[in-house]
Amino acid sequence: MTAARQIDPAEDAHAAELAFLAAHDDGPRPPGWRLTPRAVVTFVTGSGDALALPEPVAGLPARMVISPKFVGERALVERAVVTLAGERGLLLVGEPGTAKSMLSELLAAAVCGSSQLVVQGTAGTTEDQLRYGWNYALLLAEGPSPRALVPSPVLTAMRRGGVVRVEEVTRCLPEVQDALVSILSDRRIAVPELSGTEGSTVHAAPGFTVIATANLRDRGVSEMSAALKRRFNFEAVGPIGDLAAETALVRRQATAALDRVRAPFAVDDVVLEVLVTAFRDLRNGVSEEGWSVERPSTVMSTAEAVSVATSLGLADAYFPGDRDPLSLLPGHLLGVVRKDDPSDAARLLGYWDGAVRRRAESGARTWRRLWELRDVLDA
Repeated sequence: MTAARQIDPAEDAHAAELAFLAAHDDGPRPPGWRLTPRAVVTFVTGSGDALALPEPVAGLPARMVISPKFVGERALVERAVVTLAGERGLLLVGEPGTAKSMLSELLAAAVCGSSQLVVQGTAGTTEDQLRYGWNYALLLAEGPSPRALVPSPVLTAMRRGGVVRVEEVTRCLPEVQDALVSILSDRRIAVPELSGTEGSTVHAAPGFTVIATANLRDRGVSEMSAALKRRFNFEAVGPIGDLAAETALVRRQATAALDRVRAPFAVDDVVLEVLVTAFRDLRNGVSEEGWSVERPSTVMSTAEAVSVATSLGLADAYFPGDRDPLSLLPGHLLGVVRKDDPSDAARLLGYWDGAVRRRAESGARTWRRLWELRDVLDA
């Protein structure tokens, strides 16, 4: 009996789409790839219309619409796929909450069928986590042997010719980053302890590559060295530019979050649009109308907007009729704004006294109700 999961990895959550795309596009594939580069882009950005299989395949529908999973420039995804096809390292950079990790997971799942070879970069990440370690019980009993060696996700990806993901690479210490430099340059890992045996050197199989992520806001423990930067192609992942697209994404992600706890997402579209508009105003430093807005130091990311929308949906599902979701919005916004600097509460109050008040005076009913909730921010 399979244990329930809170979140399925991309290759499991979208297994049907991956199988369909593998059968749909029989074009040339780079070594070790499950899909063609064109099919990888379609998997990430969606197909729009339904795709049809060239011939029937047992267990697969004849037609399927591939859902969009990453909201961003198709050109960015195409460049990322071309980078991976050339077996060059890909570095996704951007503000926190811009779906860099999600994009890296989707790419890895589509390219090699597994997104779970991951190294999480932290100040405590060691070189062993990028290279290899040992089962010390076997090491003491047998001495150095292939059986006692514990491969890192990087080493496993090299053997398989797969994609390994390194999250928050700039949070790794310099000596750990240096290990990544040699891996990306030489495409092999030496195991001196196994000198004289076939396992003394592990060479990367065709298809091996690295997808790393790094935040622009939090530069982490260590800046990347020039040597490491040269071994990556950089792609900047920015915020979603279109209000409607961001609102649709927030609704989709919040609905999925409530589905996991078997609760309906019943937040009104108008409330959701107000929520996303407020996040965009505070993130951009200017309102949709062009009014100046003082930015808080906290990153008002789409991921944070999804979190607030999910909280509103959960409150509505578990406490129905107690309070309308709009009345809860100021309190949640205050919680987000104060994460990095409690004094940023004054900036949110300034936003209320500026953009929110002016919209309320223009006759917008929802914004008028939001203006009436200003006292929540003074509490």
